[in-house]
Amino acid sequence: MHVVIMGCGRVGSTLARSLEDRNHTVSVIDSEPDAFRRLGPGFNGDKVAGVGFDQEVLEKAGIRRADAFAAVSSGDNSNIIAARVARETFGIQQVVARIYDPGRAEVYQRLGITTVATVKWTADQVLRRLLPAGAEPDFRDPSGTIRVDHVPVPEVWVGHRTVHFQEQTGSRIAWIDRLGEGMLPKRETVIQEGDLIHLVVREENADHAMSVIKRGPQED
Repeated sequence: MHVVIMGCGRVGSTLARSLEDRNHTVSVIDSEPDAFRRLGPGFNGDKVAGVGFDQEVLEKAGIRRADAFAAVSSGDNSNIIAARVARETFGIQQVVARIYDPGRAEVYQRLGITTVATVKWTADQVLRRLLPAGAEPDFRDPSGTIRVDHVPVPEVWVGHRTVHFQEQTGSRIAWIDRLGEGMLPKRETVIQEGDLIHLVVREENADHAMSVIKRGPQED
């Protein structure tokens, strides 16, 4: 892939280096040429000084051959304008904009621009580490219908098959973290001590699922 990034702050420079490490080509745009020093001497991509929503600047960054565009500068307005130009003028489908105002993020999400609301994301991450398992999901789809939770398995479930766990909780196990590795459960998979289950469940059924997990299995 060729990816164009607007903004060479900590997020943009880290993203650029990560993409290069994965053998993608990268162009980075920033209005302050001094910002490019964050990329380090080993960066092989293009560095384009200018405003990231200026079409000529985007052309210099190779937007016409780009597969994706990320607007991660420190300004909400600049990020949104640049994201819309990349999507609507140049037809880039994979567009992500960093937004500090979560209210704006929801609006632009509905317009088809994937947004990362920095403040809300950080707050959510802290919440998940403060509250008990199941109190706040790891992920909730945009419609609010489906959520993903990570759940340490209570001892009462150890030795029981995952298929019975799913049937009784009304959920689906996306994957299990076991001994530091992820695994996909099969019908014959048995829950072991120390398992961390990543659970997919409908929002309306989440309380029921968590109560069943806490209570333990009911024998046939």
